[in-house]
Amino acid sequence: MGKPHIRGAARAALTGLASLSLLTAAALASIPQATAAPQAAGHTARPNPYDPAYQHPYRHGVLPTIQQHAKMKSWSAAHPAATAATGPETLSYGGGIDGIGVQSGHSKVYLVFYGSQWGTQSTNGSGDATFSGDPDGAAPVTQEMFKGIGTGNELWSADLTQWCDGPNVAAGATSCPSNANFVPYQSGGVLAGVWYDNSAASPSAATGHQLGAEAVKAAGHFGNTTAAANRDAYYVILSPHGTNPDNYQGQYCAWHDYNGDSTLTGGPVSSSYGDIAFSNQPYNMDSGAGCGVGFVNSPGTLDGWTMTLGHEWHEMMSDQNPAGGWTNHTGSSYDGQENSDECAWISPGSTGGAANVKMGTGTFAEQASWSNDTNSCAISHPIVGGGGTGGGGTLTNGTFEAGSLSGWTTSGSTSATGSAAHSGSYGAMLGSTSPTNTSSLSQSFTAPSGTSKVSFWYNVTCPDTVTYDWATATLQDTTSGTTTTLLGKTCTQGAGWKQVSGTVTPGHNYTLTLTNKDDNYAGDATYTYYDDVTVS
Repeated sequence: MGKPHIRGAARAALTGLASLSLLTAAALASIPQATAAPQAAGHTARPNPYDPAYQHPYRHGVLPTIQQHAKMKSWSAAHPAATAATGPETLSYGGGIDGIGVQSGHSKVYLVFYGSQWGTQSTNGSGDATFSGDPDGAAPVTQEMFKGIGTGNELWSADLTQWCDGPNVAAGATSCPSNANFVPYQSGGVLAGVWYDNSAASPSAATGHQLGAEAVKAAGHFGNTTAAANRDAYYVILSPHGTNPDNYQGQYCAWHDYNGDSTLTGGPVSSSYGDIAFSNQPYNMDSGAGCGVGFVNSPGTLDGWTMTLGHEWHEMMSDQNPAGGWTNHTGSSYDGQENSDECAWISPGSTGGAANVKMGTGTFAEQASWSNDTNSCAISHPIVGGGGTGGGGTLTNGTFEAGSLSGWTTSGSTSATGSAAHSGSYGAMLGSTSPTNTSSLSQSFTAPSGTSKVSFWYNVTCPDTVTYDWATATLQDTTSGTTTTLLGKTCTQGAGWKQVSGTVTPGHNYTLTLTNKDDNYAGDATYTYYDDVTVS
């Protein structure tokens, strides 16, 4: 239940509030209306003292325990807010922080198993990391869930495709213009890496600063050492069984934030890698039913675990640098909340209730998230504006005019550079003028209604022979399970720009992969420029 990201004098006022002790139940009625910060449309929202984010504003998207959630709702009912100018649950755009509102590319989720208490690491038959200190088997289920998002035709995550950011989205907007940067449908899974940091024991009660520092450390471990590399990255800091990160026990189940939040306990975390989005994911099975054990299934040991992971990922996707993305500013009892907060702990079988979601890798208990376009909590939603094109018929950053490779998954030697531009100011360069190995760019998308082809331009410089060096491109239809080679192995020099096209079926999920292969032999380095990747 994130609070607005407060700056200047307003933040100073909040810091003053943080010095107050927790209110007793007897004192609640005396909370003056004037303590609330001004909200949109002139409304005010009185802070809910049962909210785990009360006096802890860095706990964005905090998911309270079921018991704490009940106390919050009871207090809100007894202290109604002024009538909101829009629906009480309507979310609006916060204008972005550091230019970031939502995660408008293909999400890269990195799992960080934080601390030696996780025990001995092994690998199961699915290739997932397992740990001897994981009594409930949470680690492999986490990996399979993030592998499964955007597979098996699941539409739980499609709710995210209505959210957007970019220069064409006005602060305060409650819907997205067609020329916005939309969250794309996350075809093909989002798990990007797993790291067991057993260099030391995890703190018994890690502070917000320590959790943020671990996320920055993880970015370095995974080689994400630029702002562009972290634009679509998310680091889940998983604390081990028996620990109490940020004193969550009895209060809440998880929260998310980014390293630059000055309200983090211990202060913000410096980063030379750009902004780092992360979450505090306690081993919340230790809290039992309060954090959702058995909420959907029986015995349902990991129900609340997967619901929490999904809750925080949904909120990070729609509000990556809180609260620059989509949050509630209506002045209602939902004020300050994010999309998943508004749908927390709704009973299975109820409208907008939690449910089992089938993905390509298994079935996982998840909760719904708020949807502005349907004015409801959605456990399933059609793919809409962000169905993979990022607006305007172009893949996310398909023209590379962001001056970075934001929205693309990269490997090897890759960069956005002016020398690689077919049009505009930037294109993608794979390989180098010096010897390299194999380099690639890939992006998953869903072909929108009315489209029939994907196309791109390439210009290869290959002073070797096709036996050793080449450019190539493939299009995988993950809906039908087929792969097409759009550009066969090509080794030319001085041939200039060429266009390649391939057929797509509306509604099908695809992964496009652009590749440059160099044999790392001195004197004949091969590199390829790619630009203007579109779906039309």
